[in-house]
Amino acid sequence: MADGWRRELEGHARATWHSLVELTLPGTGLPADWIDGGLRAETRAPYTSPTNIAMLIWSVLVARDLGFIARGEAALRIERALDSVCRLERHATTGQFYNWYDPATLETLTRWPEAPGGRVYPFASSVDNGWLACALLMLENAMPERPELGERARRLGLSMNFGCYYDAAAKGGGPGLLRGGFWRTSNVAPGSEVLPHGDYAQAGETLVYTGHHYTTFNSEPRIASYLAIALGQVPREHYFAAYRTYPDSCEYAWQEARPEGRWREYLGVEVFQGVYHVNGRRLVPSWGGSMFEALMPALVVPELDWGTQSWAITHPLYVEAQMEFGLRESGYGYWGFSPAADPAGGYREYGVDALGMKSDGYASDVQRRTVFDAGWDGDGCKRPRRPIADYGQGVVTPHAAFLALEFAPAATLDNLRALRRDFPSLYGAGGFKDSVNVATGQCADRYLALDQGMVMAGIDALLGARLRGYLAPVLQAAIEPLMRLEEFGAGRTGGHEGRASEAPTARSERAQTAT
Repeated sequence: MADGWRRELEGHARATWHSLVELTLPGTGLPADWIDGGLRAETRAPYTSPTNIAMLIWSVLVARDLGFIARGEAALRIERALDSVCRLERHATTGQFYNWYDPATLETLTRWPEAPGGRVYPFASSVDNGWLACALLMLENAMPERPELGERARRLGLSMNFGCYYDAAAKGGGPGLLRGGFWRTSNVAPGSEVLPHGDYAQAGETLVYTGHHYTTFNSEPRIASYLAIALGQVPREHYFAAYRTYPDSCEYAWQEARPEGRWREYLGVEVFQGVYHVNGRRLVPSWGGSMFEALMPALVVPELDWGTQSWAITHPLYVEAQMEFGLRESGYGYWGFSPAADPAGGYREYGVDALGMKSDGYASDVQRRTVFDAGWDGDGCKRPRRPIADYGQGVVTPHAAFLALEFAPAATLDNLRALRRDFPSLYGAGGFKDSVNVATGQCADRYLALDQGMVMAGIDALLGARLRGYLAPVLQAAIEPLMRLEEFGAGRTGGHEGRASEAPTARSERAQTAT
């Protein structure tokens, strides 16, 4: 890697780390969900989540490994955070954490601070708990000089049972799927589907589960699946249960595009190895078409090394397709589409609709004009194609670009330089703020713990991938053999196979002339 690239990335990492320091409450060591662009302590959000805590742990390790903070400071920060995590209320039987806590008092939220009178039903999320558990289980390998701290974190991570989310009957046969999460009956959300899990019903308790399961494999909930398999809490066949794409049949003709693929068997499980065709690429779509769905797990799991015929082929193609959409197809001149703080206020899902299976997937623009229909040409279930006529005002989030660093470093840095040059208010003392409307220049004047943590991990992935090295020993024996079994069928049309090359770095004319 060129020395200039390293210096540039280390500069971004230092600034991003500063935002995470300001996000962290000194008394508890836990991060707030967000802070304003001026990094004023009084603007810290009065709530946090298991995922936010995981992002802080990741970021402490990256800051230490890059030399920004001493090992002693890193240990103190992690120890203070662990002390607080151990005091958070959990679901006693499963060890799962709830989704929202007050980072100052450590109380479980039952009223939403930003909506006086708004009720919060404490909810345990499979994916959010997955991120926290993976951060905890890193620490034993990340901190050999503090074995007592690593052991404490390991015990806490192992006390989290992801088997509680597993529904063996979810597909009516074969391995089951993970549910989105659960409430207790004592704090059930009205209208929720009650699905008692046998193990816990026998413990004198009925959990109230979400009515949905995670059915899409190329999405961030797979981190919970990896952990559940590696910890022996669900059968290893579960790896093949979620859909790569939904099958090529009229029953699933609601999905975004008609897939191409074939059926293959792994460990006795029939898997439809489907792909979508996107501008000369055969790739495995995510659910909504965003970057963090597809790439966030790859920040800490060696998917490229273990999944040489699956993830190592589809991930670079997915990145290329996001780049091409932003630079060429839409004419925005910039790229990086993922859920983020909205420049107009609130939080919103952004993505590239063609890269997701959701029929009305995540749009790239404010007006949702980029939700299109790829159509379906099949016997008995035809659906006309509905192209995009107007690309509207695109919203780009820098953290999505940092997720692409490992796959296309030159193109990513080119994109980040253009965003910083053309939208000066997007970059502050804490690095890149969360998003920008590239048509109007309006920025979301916030730093989010979630997205700043992904920035730090994206930089780590290119500068050494130490986070993966810390988690890999926990997963490798169980997960690597499963990844090595599978071939996705991804690649380029026209017979070209293998890892995708670096995506084009040239920006569109609009990008080069943007002000």
